[in-house]
Amino acid sequence: MKTQTIRNAVAATLFAVATSAAFASGTHAGGHGEPGAAVGKPGVAAKVTRTIKVDMTDAMRFNPATIDVQQNETVRFLITNSGKVKHELVLGTEQELKEHYEVMKKNPEMEHDDPNMVTLAPGKNGEVIWQFTKAGKVDFACLQPGHYDAGMKGAVTVAKAKGKASAK
Repeated sequence: MKTQTIRNAVAATLFAVATSAAFASGTHAGGHGEPGAAVGKPGVAAKVTRTIKVDMTDAMRFNPATIDVQQNETVRFLITNSGKVKHELVLGTEQELKEHYEVMKKNPEMEHDDPNMVTLAPGKNGEVIWQFTKAGKVDFACLQPGHYDAGMKGAVTVAKAKGKASAK
């Protein structure tokens, strides 16, 4: 029994190191390992300009699956798991999400506490407050094993902030 506990602790430590490396190898400038940094930064509650409700279902879908925001907008996502199994919403680049999903398939009991995501038990609610600092597409997905492959993903379209180009 003691050997199994040690093995579990070693496995958890190795997994944490591997996960950190996956996020640190992202394509964003600076090369730091801040989860989600390639798609924005954690938002400040006092600066929230809009609240968007997102529902996660056992049909392996987000509702809505497409969201439009403005560059530099800070959004509060109020997320509900209306299903009967655990779901999560993770913001990131498509590459980050795919890499993280592969790790999750090998370590399905992994728990997270990152500002770009929320994991919810059935019937629970949570939130992510996020500032979208870069124009373009931001992906989101549920990385619970099997969910991403079943199509549980979506996208945020971040429109370029008005007036930025005329400053030159």
